[in-house]
Amino acid sequence: MRILLIDIDTLRPDHMGCYGYGRNTTPNLDEVAREGVRFENYYCSDAPCLPSRAALISGMFGIRNGAVGHGGTAADRRLTGADRDFQDEADLQNLTHVFRRAGLHTVSFSTFAERHSSYWFQAGFHEVYNVGKCGNECADEVVPMALDWLERNRNRSDWYMHLHLWDPHTPYRAPLDFGDPFAQDPLPDWITPEVLQAHIHHTGPHSISEINMFTDQENPAFPRHPGSAHDMQGLRRVIDGYDTGIAYADAQLGRVFALLRAQGIYDEVNIIVTSDHGENLGELGLYSEHATADHPTCHIPMIVKWQGAQRGAVDRALHYSLDLCPTVAELLQVEKCDRWDGVSYAPSLMGESSAGRPYLVLSQMAHVCQRSVRFGDWLYMRTYHDGFHLFPKEMLYNLAEDPHEQHDLAADMPEICDHAVRLYLQWHDEAMLRNPDGGDPLWSVMNEGGPYHIWNAFDTYLDRLEHTGRADGAAMLREKYGRSPYNGEKRR
Repeated sequence: MRILLIDIDTLRPDHMGCYGYGRNTTPNLDEVAREGVRFENYYCSDAPCLPSRAALISGMFGIRNGAVGHGGTAADRRLTGADRDFQDEADLQNLTHVFRRAGLHTVSFSTFAERHSSYWFQAGFHEVYNVGKCGNECADEVVPMALDWLERNRNRSDWYMHLHLWDPHTPYRAPLDFGDPFAQDPLPDWITPEVLQAHIHHTGPHSISEINMFTDQENPAFPRHPGSAHDMQGLRRVIDGYDTGIAYADAQLGRVFALLRAQGIYDEVNIIVTSDHGENLGELGLYSEHATADHPTCHIPMIVKWQGAQRGAVDRALHYSLDLCPTVAELLQVEKCDRWDGVSYAPSLMGESSAGRPYLVLSQMAHVCQRSVRFGDWLYMRTYHDGFHLFPKEMLYNLAEDPHEQHDLAADMPEICDHAVRLYLQWHDEAMLRNPDGGDPLWSVMNEGGPYHIWNAFDTYLDRLEHTGRADGAAMLREKYGRSPYNGEKRR
């Protein structure tokens, strides 16, 4: 058996053709979708990059595996402690070891582990290839290594390959000689000039006025990535930069599929396509970042082309990315692990039944501290730390009517919020009862000064706001955080 898992960083499904996007960003991946099952409502449980892959590889929510942030205590996986054996069960019971127990040779092409000092991600791989650029590489630096491996192992029929591309991630870095494939395509119609002007006045990092988190500086090494935008042409640079990154990754993947076809094995290769998280492109006033526990950040693609599974099918049930562990275990007839929080959707792949969840809880602790509940048409967001965005404690959006989260309905629909809170508490209680030490890493983040990406930025960001016509936002932040223990001052 041959299995290829394509892991494209920062990929919004609604910017892929097979999910209905108007731009031709993913012709090669669209073909995979036509040959497999496409999942409409697939989410990472924990965002962004480090927490998402910690949940994926462990099959456990971040509240249980401990890795929910990008710095401080919560950037490390929770230690197993006194029960740790000669080998750590956390490494032996991960996603990669499912493939190993099925008798497959495992190989990874990824810089993720080095970028985030998360070397637990490599546990279970027989081979790991790292170009050494910590996520700043382009697909044309990674794909040739995978092609070479496939050529050298063309007679091998027992492999699992993890192929990780960063191209849609900031900074947008598709080579200039790839051209401007979307220069004549319309921009998203929901961002009108009036909406853009409101976003220009937004308070918070990664706004359209400071895409580079707290500044509008640009790096000449990445000419596709803007520092700010003040008109619709500037907005085009943002959207086109992101979409061109997707298209470039897809074009490079076309080389992989072409080689598999040339080797005569494409039809028998099981292909899984997914991402770690999405990207805010104007939603909640954020641009070119994955900084919240909302729909654009946590909604990810999942496409599965598998021998014996449905072809051209769509699953609309709710699923987490961590559900992949038990799903693959069931498909490969490998024993499932009691540690996992995931629920297998293998029956859905085979067309037997829907295997979705009644609701999901989504978490973000790197840029903000938020947990959200996704149920029915609704997204309820609960903010513990707003990451200097001045978000209210509760937000509520009807995603069926308002997919870009423009209209907060929390004040108008308290009964929906109350129901969401009950769902959240049910999830939280169940997770805490399964935690050996009873600790919620959210409070580790809060007690270390707040989310990592606001550390030591408070005063300089207030100064920027005051010098860019947003003194009102600076005043509100000063009132909220001036004497707060959660103002981003790192405490050890």
